[in-house]
Amino acid sequence: MIGTSLKGRLLVATPALGDGIFDRSVVLIIEHDDTEGAFGVVLNRPSTTDVEGALPEWARLAASPPVVFVGGPVSPEAAICLARVSQADAEGWVPVVGAIGALDLSQDVDLLAAAVDQVRLFAGYAGWTRGQLEDEIEAGAWFVVDALEADVLHDEPESLWQRVLRRQRGRLAMFAAYPEDPTTN
Repeated sequence: MIGTSLKGRLLVATPALGDGIFDRSVVLIIEHDDTEGAFGVVLNRPSTTDVEGALPEWARLAASPPVVFVGGPVSPEAAICLARVSQADAEGWVPVVGAIGALDLSQDVDLLAAAVDQVRLFAGYAGWTRGQLEDEIEAGAWFVVDALEADVLHDEPESLWQRVLRRQRGRLAMFAAYPEDPTTN
């Protein structure tokens, strides 16, 4: 896997990952390389914090549900924005998957409003040092699958883990039916 960037792909937590912060999580990889490692955001952990209360200037562009998502355990005070744009030359926007990319929150919302369709805000991120993510994948902690634009801004993030697995081919799709507590099965 070293040498192959996972930017724009999804990490889907395997049942082997177990309980904890990444249990049944779906992570969009925003950056990944051989020297720095990788970082991304958890797409299916909405918080109870409204975008209106956290960053009111961005509330009118917030995708539903209009809350800040828990992006991961690293730097929970950091705000990361993913945005769907209608103009790929939007100032401060870097593509990740299709028309979805990372957007610099220091940009003027009023100037970007015409180019930005929707945003999703994340508090914190998931990060891996050089080689760490590859080791976790090899150990069976993550399934690596293609991302769809719709995964990032879906209005039912709680069902994302099952939806992403269900659309996969072969035995991977069977994991969508994996019970939350296999001892009750």
